[in-house]
Order: sequence, then C-alpha cells, then structure tokens
Amino acid sequence: MDQLKALRVFVRVIDDGSFAGAARSLDLAPAVVTRLVAELEEHLGARLINRTTRRLALTEVGEAYLERARRILAEVEEAEALASASTNEPRGHLRVLVPPAIAVHQLAKHLARFHQQYPHITLELHSPGPVDTLDEAFDITILSSRHPLEGDYVARRLARTEVIMCAAPEYLESHGRPQHPRDLKGHDAMLPPMSELQRGIVFLRGGHDDDTVQDSFTGVPNRPVLSTASIDTNYSATLHGLGIAGLPSFVIADALLEGALERVLPEWRLFSFTIWAAMPTRKFVPARTRAFLDFLLSVFGGEDRDPWLAAAGCPSP
Repeated sequence: MDQLKALRVFVRVIDDGSFAGAARSLDLAPAVVTRLVAELEEHLGARLINRTTRRLALTEVGEAYLERARRILAEVEEAEALASASTNEPRGHLRVLVPPAIAVHQLAKHLARFHQQYPHITLELHSPGPVDTLDEAFDITILSSRHPLEGDYVARRLARTEVIMCAAPEYLESHGRPQHPRDLKGHDAMLPPMSELQRGIVFLRGGHDDDTVQDSFTGVPNRPVLSTASIDTNYSATLHGLGIAGLPSFVIADALLEGALERVLPEWRLFSFTIWAAMPTRKFVPARTRAFLDFLLSVFGGEDRDPWLAAAGCPSP
C-alpha cells in the first residue's frame, strides 16, 4: 500500500463528503478510492469512517487521525516546496475556497490570464456560500469581513468594497432619482430578508471609520418588492429594472462602466468590507500558492480602497 497516497485519498474523501466525489477530484476510479481507504483502515487496525447509504461520518479514531493526516500532508508539501523553491516554474494542483459572488463577478474573468502565466498550475474552486473565516482544507481561502481578522493564519488584503445603492437608468427615468435616503420610501427596493433588517438600514456619508463618518441616516424600509439573500438574484433583477438595490461594488463594477446600472445617492453608502486572501501558517509555502497569491494582489491592488468604484468613475466622496 502507498500509505502517502492513501492518506491523500482519505483526506479528500472527508473534504468532498463522499467516495465518489473524491474519485472525481483525484481522477481515480471509485473502486480504487474505496480500496485505498479500506487498506488504510486494515493497516491501522481501526475503522476511520462509518459508512451509511446516505452519508459518511468519522469515527472517534478517524477524527483524531484526520487532524494528524492533514499535518503530515502539510509537512510533505512544505518539504516539496523547500526542495523545488529555486527550480522550475510553479506547478501542481491548487484548492481555493471563494464566495460565489467573488468567483463569478471577479475571479473567473482573470483566470485565463493566470493560466497563461502559469500553465502548469491547475485550479479547483469551491464556492458553497459566504466565507468569513479560513478553512485549512484549502490552500487559499478568499474571504470577506467588516472587522479586523483574528486567527492563526496569514492573510493579505486584496481590496475594500463598498455596498452602495444602484438601479437601472430606465427605472430611475420613470420613477425619479432620490436625493436623500429618506426619499427611498417612495421607491421599489430589493433587500435581504426582513428578519435581517429589524433595526432598519443605516446609510453612511463620509469616511470609512468612526472618526471620519460625516453623517448617518437610519431608514426603516417599506416592504420590499423583492426579498432575497441571493446577491446574484438582486443583481439580475436590478439590471432588468425591478427597482433599487444595495449591492457590493465588485458585483456591479462592469454594469456601472457600461451604463447598465447607475449609482443612486452617490454621496451615501451602506457599509464597507474588506476582501482578504488567507492561507494556513506554514514555514514553506508551495510555489503555486505564492504565485496565485501574488497574482490576486496584482489584480485587485492590495490596498485599503475600493478599486471598482474608482474605475467606474463614481467613488464615494
């Protein structure tokens, strides 16, 4: 038995949640994945995974073994990175966890250029939903936060994004352009579920910290014409003239540039948050991970500013 290969297969089975998923990820036959895990359990003399028809569950021994298996594989990767740091171009497989909206509206359109620069790196993107903390199962986690990060990991700021009000020009031509947040009472709005807005919506004008905010206004919205937690649903409905929505600048940047959307109340924003690229703390980082992190920083700037509103010509004052 190739014990290192069996370790990798075992960890991937847990990360993907199934033997079939691990087989697809590793480009192995399902029977090979099943056999390697069974051989590993036989070698250890202990069951690691309880298998049912519906799901997999780690045994108590499996949970402890998984933690050590991850550590061993990380050490192997670090050793490989150390040995090959000064030779050859970056290569290998990179696993990235990223929020869906960032993957769709920003990351995807830059991947062709990354592949052109690093043809021997393959990417595996996971976008199950919002991401607000590091997941050590991935080489890089792209996450967003409205507050300073805490945790034992390395994080680099990619950019700041503002959540601003916007609408299609056709909607504003027929319904008018609000001049103050209180004017939104007379407009159709698209908002998160009402349970998230019990205290109303806070509009801010001025800087990005407590000392430089010039003004704030808390509005209690009418019942929205559309209520959803899906950013892309709100985005699409806004593009097609349903009403006014609050959306992150990185989502609407292209639409603002093309004139398909217009910033509403340009002196006001809802809030800002920072987009980070984080990775587990390691002494030796694989060259492929460094290459991808450097690429992200070159694309998004790495500064505490909103590059998308600046490019669209409508930055906050």
